[in-house]
Amino acid sequence: MKIYTKTGDKGTTALFGGTRVPKHHIRIESYGTIDELNSHLGLIRDQNINEHYKNLLIHIQDRLFTVGAILATDPEKAILKNGKERLNIPKISDENIERLEKEMDAMNDELPPMTHFVLPGGHQTVSFCHIARCVCRRAERLTTALNDIEDIEPSALMYLNRLSDYLFVLARKLSYDLQAKEIKWIPEKES
Repeated sequence: MKIYTKTGDKGTTALFGGTRVPKHHIRIESYGTIDELNSHLGLIRDQNINEHYKNLLIHIQDRLFTVGAILATDPEKAILKNGKERLNIPKISDENIERLEKEMDAMNDELPPMTHFVLPGGHQTVSFCHIARCVCRRAERLTTALNDIEDIEPSALMYLNRLSDYLFVLARKLSYDLQAKEIKWIPEKES
């Protein structure tokens, strides 16, 4: 199979179901940002971090492919003529969302309470995690904007919201594990 098809040479791309849209369509921006997030998660996974986090990141990357597939499907063609769903894959479940919540709770139990916002940074791995968090928030903003135009599965939106929270807590936990200093944001006083 060739990677290049030449079908997008005029600035359009096909959704699942065959509908062609401009490459700058908000639907493409949404799942393209999910893809970007997935790549950032791979970068975090490549760091010297706890195996548990690596395994969870693999699971999250799998779930992001599902979110991407949901976003890449034309809602008008999501159901086939035989009544079955076009996407024959497990959807985002309540259990997927609850898993992120349980992971955050477990990490928070080991962390000092947060009394201030913290400046991103302190260690390269932590910085990668904060970048992923920001990309996740952008993916969420784009997906909610798309949802204003065409309904998106609520579980996909919830998952992105919870994932950005998870990535923030993971960044804090990685700071803790790596003994990196968290710098509190304390606004400078005017002179």
